[in-house]
Amino acid sequence: MEEKDSNENEGYTGEIKGGLRPSMKLVVMGIVNKKPQSMEVLVSSQLRDEEGADGADGAEGDVGLQLKISFKEKAIQRNARLNGKWGLAENTLSFFPFASGEPFKMEIVCEHQQFRILVDGQPLCGFSHRFTPLASLTSLRVFGDLQLTKVA
Repeated sequence: MEEKDSNENEGYTGEIKGGLRPSMKLVVMGIVNKKPQSMEVLVSSQLRDEEGADGADGAEGDVGLQLKISFKEKAIQRNARLNGKWGLAENTLSFFPFASGEPFKMEIVCEHQQFRILVDGQPLCGFSHRFTPLASLTSLRVFGDLQLTKVA
């Protein structure tokens, strides 16, 4: 994946060159805003219809991993969308790693059976692959109440 330094608040959309495969790692570094509501990280396939003429849910096709971070609830919901339908969300966490105004480094490690998510080097959670083939996951989006410092 190409490395990007970004200070924009609009979020980030980048291409995962050649698609995702086991042993790949996506890194998102940033600083949480002072009064955060939410952040979101999406690993998805490109939309088959580039125009998005149906207006359906943004620019993604299928979503292999969605991390929806809620600061108010101190929760991180994980989910996947296959053929336009969201699956059952997973919420269990051992701790909530994000704090307002603080920097963080999130690593999403693609393994054979699952995504493993680490924040600041600490294992946070896993999410079993629901979407195959992994190679068709070619897009990474990060947006919400944060200032991105690096995406790689």
